[in-house]
Amino acid sequence: MKPRGKTRTLALAAAAALALTLSACTPGSEAPAPTTAQPGAAIEKDVSKMGEATLTVWDQEVRGGQNEQMTKLNAAFEAKYPNVTIKRNSQSFEDLGKTLRLALSGTDAPDVVQANNARNTMGAFVKAGQLLPLDDWAAAYGWSDRYPASVLKYSQYSTDGTTFGSGSVYGLPQVGEVVGVFYSKKKLESLDLEVPGDWAAFEAAIATAKEKGETPLLLGNIEKWPAGHVFGPVQGAKAPAEAIELLGFGNAGASWTTAENQAAAQTLADWSAKDYFNQGVNGTEYDAAWQKLTKGEGVFLMGGSWMAADLADAMGEDVGFFAPPATAGQGAHTTGGTGLPFTVTAKTKNPDLAAAYIDFITNDDAMKILAETGNLPVIDTQKYAPASGVLKDVYTQFGTVTTTGTLLPYLDYATPTMGDTLGDSLQGLLDGRMDAKAFTEALEADYAGFTQGK
Repeated sequence: MKPRGKTRTLALAAAAALALTLSACTPGSEAPAPTTAQPGAAIEKDVSKMGEATLTVWDQEVRGGQNEQMTKLNAAFEAKYPNVTIKRNSQSFEDLGKTLRLALSGTDAPDVVQANNARNTMGAFVKAGQLLPLDDWAAAYGWSDRYPASVLKYSQYSTDGTTFGSGSVYGLPQVGEVVGVFYSKKKLESLDLEVPGDWAAFEAAIATAKEKGETPLLLGNIEKWPAGHVFGPVQGAKAPAEAIELLGFGNAGASWTTAENQAAAQTLADWSAKDYFNQGVNGTEYDAAWQKLTKGEGVFLMGGSWMAADLADAMGEDVGFFAPPATAGQGAHTTGGTGLPFTVTAKTKNPDLAAAYIDFITNDDAMKILAETGNLPVIDTQKYAPASGVLKDVYTQFGTVTTTGTLLPYLDYATPTMGDTLGDSLQGLLDGRMDAKAFTEALEADYAGFTQGK
C-alpha cells in the first residue's frame, strides 16, 4: 500500500465504502461477463487512423518527478498524434481512491485510469466488469515480452476477480517500487554509524541513535497506511517470503497467526514502547514525517522509493537509501512491486486508442523519460541507473532485491477490507492498544474470512 505520490494500496476509508458498494470478491462468486475485443476483430494500432479523438486519463502522479514525466509523455503523444487530445485529471492517491469508484459506475467514465492493484480496487473493479481484460492488446503489442512475468503478475486477475497474481492482464505499470530506509549521511557520520549491512546491524544502529539522544525512526501515520511500509520490511526479515506472498495476494495457503508474524509485530510494538519513533506518530501526517528528515530531524525514514526524488531535491547528495537484508551479502526480502497500473475502463468508446496510449507511456522511450525525471523504471532498471546519489542507491537496491532477494506484495492487496484492517491494527500496535498476538489474530480473521469463507 502506497501513495506513489504513489503506489500503492492503502488503508483508506474509501476502501471500506468500495467494499460495501461493490459485492465482495469471495472465491467462487460470479463476475459479470468481461468486455474485450470482439473475437477475430482486428486491433487498430495506428493512432493516426483513429480520427479526431479525446482521451480522458485519470492518474495520481501529482508529485514533482511523477507529474513531470506524465506531462512530458502526454505532450509527446499529442505531438506524434495531433488528431488526439488528452484530457488529463490528476489527483492525489487518496482523492483518486475516493472518486474513482463513482466515476467507473457513472455514465461519463474516463477512458484510462490508474487503479490500485489491490483487491479492494482493481480486484473489485474486475469483478464488477468495470475494467477491460487487455490480453488481446497484450498479444498485439507484445507486452508479455516487454514485461517479465514477475512484474505482470501484479496486474493480473482471473476475470471473476477471485484470483490475484495470475489470469488476464488488466493494466501496465510504469515504475518499480521498493521499500527501504532513507537516511542522512551527515547524521550517520555525526553518530559514528556506518550504513547497516544487514537487519541486525540496522536494529543496533536504531538503538545507538536512541542512546545518543536522537529520534531513530521517523513516521507519520495519521493516514494509517504508512506504518505498513515499516511493518512490511520487518516481516520480510523474520517470516518466510513464500508465506508473505500468499498473505499479500490474498490467496489461500498461509496464516497470519504464526510465530514469525507475531515476532514481526512484537518488533514494531517494542520500537514504539522504547520511543524509537517521533512523538505522536498516529497523529503525524505522512508528508510532515519525511520532511523532518530534510530538516535534520531524526536518523532513519522507512518508506518507498517514490520519495527519493523529493528527498533528493531537498537534501541533495546528503540523502541515501538502503534495504537491509536478514543476512549480509544477500538481497533483502522487502515490500515492493509496481506503481499503480494504467487500465482501460469498460465504458471507453475507443479501447484501441486507450491501449495504444498505455503502450506509448510504457515503451522504451517512456522508460528513459521516467529515469530522467527521477522515477524508477520498472523495465531494464539497471540500464537507467544514474552515476551517483540516492537514485543510484534506489536503482541498485531494486535490482538487488529483484535478483537475489524477494520483492514482497503490499499487504493491503490481500482482501477488499485488508487495507482498513491492517491500518487500524497497526495504529493499535503502535499506541499500545493492541498486542502482537491480537494484531496477528485480527489480520488472520480478515484473511481467513476472505480465503476460506470463515
